Amino acid sequence: MLLRIADFIHRRARAVLLLSLLAVIAMGALGFGAFGKLQGGGFDDPDSPSSRATAVIGEKFGGNDNLVLLVEAESGKLDAPAAKAAGQKLTDGLKEEPGVSRVTSYWAPGGSDLTSRDGTQALVLAHIDEDDAAAVTDKWTGDRGAVSVRAGGAAALNEEITSQVSKDLAVAEAIAVPLILILLVVAFGSVVAALLPLAIGLIAILGTFAELYLLGSVTDVSVFAINLTTALGLGLGIDYGLLLVSRFRERLAAGDETADALRVTVRTAGRTILFSAATVMAALGALLLFPPFFLRTFAYAGIGVVAISALAALIVVPALLAVLGHRVNKGRLPWAEAVRKPDAPLWGRLAGAVMRRPALTALPVLAVLLLAASPLLGASFGIPDERVLPAEAESRQVSTAVQHDFAGNDAGSVPIVTEGRAAPDEVSAYAAKISGLEGVVRVQAATGTYTDGRAVKAPGAAHAGLVEDGVNRLTVTSDLTPASGEAQELVRDIRATEGPGGTGTLVGGKDAELIDSKSAIGDNLPAAIGWVLGSTFILLFLFTGSVVQPLRALVLNGVSISASIGAMVWIFQDGHLSSLLGFTAMPMDTSMTVLMFCIVFGLSMDYEVFVTSRIKELHDAGADDHLAVTGGLSRTGRIVTMAAGLLAVSFFAFTTSSVSFIQMFGLGSGLAILIDAVAVRGVLVPAAMRLLGRSAWYAPGPLRRLHDKAGLSEAGEGEPLDVPDHQEARKTPAAAGEREKAPAGR
Repeated sequence: MLLRIADFIHRRARAVLLLSLLAVIAMGALGFGAFGKLQGGGFDDPDSPSSRATAVIGEKFGGNDNLVLLVEAESGKLDAPAAKAAGQKLTDGLKEEPGVSRVTSYWAPGGSDLTSRDGTQALVLAHIDEDDAAAVTDKWTGDRGAVSVRAGGAAALNEEITSQVSKDLAVAEAIAVPLILILLVVAFGSVVAALLPLAIGLIAILGTFAELYLLGSVTDVSVFAINLTTALGLGLGIDYGLLLVSRFRERLAAGDETADALRVTVRTAGRTILFSAATVMAALGALLLFPPFFLRTFAYAGIGVVAISALAALIVVPALLAVLGHRVNKGRLPWAEAVRKPDAPLWGRLAGAVMRRPALTALPVLAVLLLAASPLLGASFGIPDERVLPAEAESRQVSTAVQHDFAGNDAGSVPIVTEGRAAPDEVSAYAAKISGLEGVVRVQAATGTYTDGRAVKAPGAAHAGLVEDGVNRLTVTSDLTPASGEAQELVRDIRATEGPGGTGTLVGGKDAELIDSKSAIGDNLPAAIGWVLGSTFILLFLFTGSVVQPLRALVLNGVSISASIGAMVWIFQDGHLSSLLGFTAMPMDTSMTVLMFCIVFGLSMDYEVFVTSRIKELHDAGADDHLAVTGGLSRTGRIVTMAAGLLAVSFFAFTTSSVSFIQMFGLGSGLAILIDAVAVRGVLVPAAMRLLGRSAWYAPGPLRRLHDKAGLSEAGEGEPLDVPDHQEARKTPAAAGEREKAPAGR
């Protein structure tokens, strides 16, 4: 099939390019509309108890308070006439805003509890549609004469994070794209050749934006998909472009005509790209198993960008190569001859040195990686809150003030709704019991306010509207730090308490969402890991014909990924480098850690396929294990390290972000890619291949026969072995004969 594609593209190259250009223009026009379809948030399980509580509160009571306006009197006195008038104007004006369904204020009846301990600050709480949050906060915050107003709460926090990520993405791209282009020119030694990987990246990014526009029209799609699309699009464009262009130039240098060079390139490098894309998509497909749409979005974007990158690599780039021919080397730089050589002797010599003393060279590398992974033993996980923003962010300042300056965190209160009818005395007894739990400051119910297990205030204006159609709503205010172990334990205690009159209850709020989010991911994590490992094993078996090679790849990739995530725990959870990167230490973001695992695993397998393809090509042609490994790394070492270095630049650019989980994702992914390219491919793979010996290619008889029918080999018929010049040729009749006598699967 690949040969037919190559022949067709060579005959119709200009027509293919014209159609591709029209498709890119259409995708670009459609894709720019994606930005208006994307949403913030998405970290919650929509079927969890906390999400169901939110739905009931929205239907019956106008929604949870997700907008917190912190009002500070300029004179220091909230009840001064000017401050009082400004506060009342703010309260009344907010009620008239579109998208605002309920307002609770210090300047409204029953709002006396919404004041700070020193009496200089007050709260105005509201529920607002998040689409309207930016307009409302812009209108009502800032200097309001006698008072100053700052916005916080979930709606303002999501808006601020989304806005900041958009700005940070522009900065990251402004840094990464020019730097990558310069490095590509340096790597290829030719301006024309350097532009081809960027063509793949551009097509992949625009195509995925168009996909996100269509998906965003029918389902929830996270705004953070933009980050993955740009980073992965550029990265895969570089990976696939390097592989194709290097192979094409290699065949031209060997004396092939353009048509023949294109056939070999598409048949060999194209097959590698197909397997590589399949492994990356399989890893990203695991994200579909998780309920939060934040993670499912990355599956949509990731699978899309990989598929489009592969199509661009197999159709558009071959067409460009067919038109360019030897002109692919135009715009040569002084060092062009050195980088155009097909092999990199340094990598071959390194592999040879490792294979001579595999244990001596591999054990120190393994020790360092395991040491880097050790912080994972003390990892804790959470969901994003205001601490992901810098200390000067307004929504974070509001959250800090509410936690420290007010008696009880009204903005972070725990809402409870009953699932059945209950008599007033039953509701009263239940509220009194909840008010006696550790850390509870007060409980408000339709029957009054409760503290320390007893009623302290009769029903009044503050309690109006807390029962609708027989459904009771209670609000639990605590003095516990949000997202702390104590706050989560309080939610568990409330859930363990029998509801009024034996009715069921639903508990919501940020701490309940945190518990439910970790549960949703934790419950599905074994299935996701099983999917990643199983699908990768099958694909690598089909690629290599061995059951040992997939196991070797999975073990080594697991070590490198554990090291990179462990390093992120050491940095972002334990707080090392916080002053340098400007973040606040906090538990690892559960969703982002899972995302990083899937992406890094897929990219690691990307490089695994690149290297193994050349090793297998030489092995299948009759080379012994030593020559197959050293020759394979000699031919792929430069490609893998260049691709990894360029992709790492793309990810490292995210460390310029002001949002800590974006920093963690960028730094962790970039570090994992470099560890994989250098430590794993350069040292651990040759060591493992030497220790495994002939058994590295083993497969039981039935699976060997299955592979003969269903598998795909890298080398095509009639293609020369093409052993690197610096290697001692070991492809001999005797070696080939030994191969025939190898264990099953050889």
